[in-house]
Amino acid sequence: MKVSLFITCLSDAIYPRVGEAMVRLLARYGVKLEFPNVQTCCGQPAFNSGYWKEARTTAKTIIEAFEDCDFVISPSGSCTGMIHHYPKLFEDDAVMHERALRLQSKSYEFTQFLVQVLGVTDVGATFPHKVTYHPSCHGSRLLGVKDEPMALMSNVKGLEFVPLPYADDCCGFGGTFAVKMSDISGAMVTEKVDHVKETEAEVLVGLDMACLMNIGGNLRYRNEPVRVMHLAELLYEGVKQA
Repeated sequence: MKVSLFITCLSDAIYPRVGEAMVRLLARYGVKLEFPNVQTCCGQPAFNSGYWKEARTTAKTIIEAFEDCDFVISPSGSCTGMIHHYPKLFEDDAVMHERALRLQSKSYEFTQFLVQVLGVTDVGATFPHKVTYHPSCHGSRLLGVKDEPMALMSNVKGLEFVPLPYADDCCGFGGTFAVKMSDISGAMVTEKVDHVKETEAEVLVGLDMACLMNIGGNLRYRNEPVRVMHLAELLYEGVKQA
């Protein structure tokens, strides 16, 4: 099967180590990730701001970039979730609508692909630390990614999982929301970090670097020594330690 990596803007520009962890983990299961260089932004900022014409332009680029692969995987539930909005963008174009549906059907967030497609819940990792988990809104609510990360973490040797109070509350980022409603966004991430501190966890893990960047920024601002990691990073680090 041909599997392509949709790296997303944040991971590509700021957190490339997340993509590297995904590539190295999946290689252990015989999955060689392709990387179409023409891929670009998923179009979510434009879409959420009402600029659907501009969103269609980037969506078309993404559709074309991944047209000839069997699966598309991404480290972001948010950007993967945006692909699920593509059919709506092309409701008046039968050909593009069908192409958008095909892309939607083969697009997976990283843990979805690992658990649902490969059937892997134990990567053989060891990570002897106290860990809490933030479920990002789009990943958990739009894609329904809930059981997969928990299954993967439950099989990591030495990992002590501590539930995050009010875990389902948004971190306050929300892309353009953080810019348009900065005061509200700031209050939300402050509350989120308060709950992270309650867990006394050494590590905060999640599935979306946008959320983790927002929470991690507040943690650093408050001089809190909590390490922030994408789950792919945790699993790969754990495999190297095993």
